[in-house]
Amino acid sequence: MEGSDSDYITLAGPPTDRVKLNVGGKLFETTVRTLQSCGPDSLLAALSLRSGDEPPPVFIDRDPEIFSALLSLLRSGRFPSAALRSFSKQDLLDEAIYYGVEARLRLALSPPPLVGFDAVLASTVRPAFDAFPTALSAGSEDGSVWVAHGGQISAYDWSLAHAGTVRTHLDEITALQRVWPEVAATGSMDSPGLHFYDVSGGRHVGSVHWSDPGDPRVYKARVTAIAAGWSGTDDPVYAAFECPHRENCIMAVDPATLRAAATIGRQNGNAAKSASPGRLVHVRNQGLVFASAVSAGAFGYAGYMRLWDPRSGVVVWETSEPGAVSSNLRFGDAFAAADVDQEGSAIYKVCWRSGDVAVADMRRLGENPWVYLEERSAATGVRSDGGGTNSVLHCYKTQVFVSKKAGLEVWSQIREEEGGRVEGHGVREKAFRRNFMDKQADAKRGPITAMEGGGDRLFVTREGMEGVEVWESSDLAGAISLL
Repeated sequence: MEGSDSDYITLAGPPTDRVKLNVGGKLFETTVRTLQSCGPDSLLAALSLRSGDEPPPVFIDRDPEIFSALLSLLRSGRFPSAALRSFSKQDLLDEAIYYGVEARLRLALSPPPLVGFDAVLASTVRPAFDAFPTALSAGSEDGSVWVAHGGQISAYDWSLAHAGTVRTHLDEITALQRVWPEVAATGSMDSPGLHFYDVSGGRHVGSVHWSDPGDPRVYKARVTAIAAGWSGTDDPVYAAFECPHRENCIMAVDPATLRAAATIGRQNGNAAKSASPGRLVHVRNQGLVFASAVSAGAFGYAGYMRLWDPRSGVVVWETSEPGAVSSNLRFGDAFAAADVDQEGSAIYKVCWRSGDVAVADMRRLGENPWVYLEERSAATGVRSDGGGTNSVLHCYKTQVFVSKKAGLEVWSQIREEEGGRVEGHGVREKAFRRNFMDKQADAKRGPITAMEGGGDRLFVTREGMEGVEVWESSDLAGAISLL
């Protein structure tokens, strides 16, 4: 093909056409196919169209060593391990954005699918100032996380690089949820109201307060829990409010106007079964709101779970432990923590006295729907459970993560070819196995206070510990050291 070095070859040209590049004074030679593999809109794809008999190398005034690593990524689909040791993720990301290959870099650096029994502690996210987390939100599928520490919110992107920090007017944030990709809903047990902050812009967006002119007991209501999604839907933001005299309710807030749309579940808060919810989950696939409250005293735990229809404000199912509403045969072994597995349409709980984990099929809820999970793994008998006091339970990607005194464990469903089936219907047809994610020495870092799943990561905070632990799957999780 004749022409100067400013002529272009067609995309239908031979994929073996060579391209020479001079990056920061270092020469590289590759093929059109390699450069075009990063997408038609990238800078490298545009450079791949340069042709000529012997064109001079195209000069790019960038770092040649990082370019070499990115070129290896385009050639093999894998990132050189030496590059990860030599360069920070932020340096690699900056260069990848310049060349238009950010998507390929993100794919290469993303952790494998989260499998609890293969997970290890991969890193720790630690805010630069006042690094003791008080709340966290990992509602994004890209593995990013927002951490509340004191009255500040720090954002960390998919690569866990610090993306910014916003200072709120609150002294200590105790409830945090993403509403939109850049907006957080926050609440505090020390200050009234539900407050919205633009984390990227560093500004206050709006506030919502619970008020009732006809009832003087309703004043300075604090937020105890928030349920929100930021996937671009028009779903309301649900927040549990509690007044100083324990009058409480669940409020639905319109995300477009940031105004109260409805109030449901108003209670006087004089007993455990009418306390303000400490856990809210919007069960979108069923159009319901799950609420639970737990209180601990000298005689053990007590609390309730309820499913609300937010359109009518009616309770469609509830249980109280211990209490007359439930015919639970394990009276005195009330739940200490509960969560909803939205993908599996099930409610899970962990009991405070025995530490047993139970599941209820949301499609077959009744007076006593609980099925208690049995051990079906090599971890049986390895550790003593130590009961479920101060336990934390989190459902994510059809897995149930449970923190108890004995450590951090995960319950996973066994496929039919692995463990067969047990008789019954719904959840009774599924078999589960338990595995410990951590080592016994890990528990010495302190009891776990919160867990949140995001992308293919599990984020964990511990009492009295700075930073947020990041757990990811690893092929070496089950390896045994021979040294």
